[in-house]
Amino acid sequence: MTTITLVTGASRGLGRNTAIHAARQRSDVIITYRSREEDAEAVVAEIEAMGRKAMAFQLDSGDISAFAPFADRLRAALRDTWARETFDHLVNNAGHGETAPFAETSEAQFDRLINVHVKGVFFLTQALLPLIADGGRIVNLSSGLTRMTYPGYAAYASAKGAIEVLTRYLAKELGARRIAVNTVAPGAIETDFGGGMVRDNPKVNEQLAGLTALGRVGVPDDIGPMIASLLSDGNRWVTAQRIEVSGGQGL
Repeated sequence: MTTITLVTGASRGLGRNTAIHAARQRSDVIITYRSREEDAEAVVAEIEAMGRKAMAFQLDSGDISAFAPFADRLRAALRDTWARETFDHLVNNAGHGETAPFAETSEAQFDRLINVHVKGVFFLTQALLPLIADGGRIVNLSSGLTRMTYPGYAAYASAKGAIEVLTRYLAKELGARRIAVNTVAPGAIETDFGGGMVRDNPKVNEQLAGLTALGRVGVPDDIGPMIASLLSDGNRWVTAQRIEVSGGQGL
């Protein structure tokens, strides 16, 4: 049976790459985007060109009030497009960066991070839980910054640390439904995250590459295939794990 994968925040970066690789593994794909509708539709078109079904929904992952209506729209789409009541894989990827020294981090910055990376993941997963098939998969995105430190990311890394704890609790509580739940923690990746700091700042790129065992920073194609592999039947016995994909950064 065809699987259906939902990837949040997939109009660009790691979310886009994950959606594409899920489709390459013969999954149909649903993506969400916050504001980049044109980019999201381009992802849908690329997946459809592979012969898979795809659709995009607008969703602000920091707006908890939007989750119940989104679940209703998703339920209708599953019935109308797939004649199904459930989907198989949820990848909680949507996120953003807020960079500031600890002493200068504002309450507004902190709240934005918590709303998207913690409350958003917690309550979106809760809202979608009735629609996730038994035997399904949930992958939550964390960060290598929960293991190593880099100035300016105290609030961001703390939010991601909360997600790693939540992952273990979800794995325990959803185990009876055979739903595997894992965390993927990317290292430094060349995307537009944080204003493209790793991708566009040669000094930062070189510095981080020097801290990485494999001698370079990552690219989206280092992450998307790994996440997609966790959704496959071959990894059905992997759950409650934090899997860092960083090329050996900070060893």
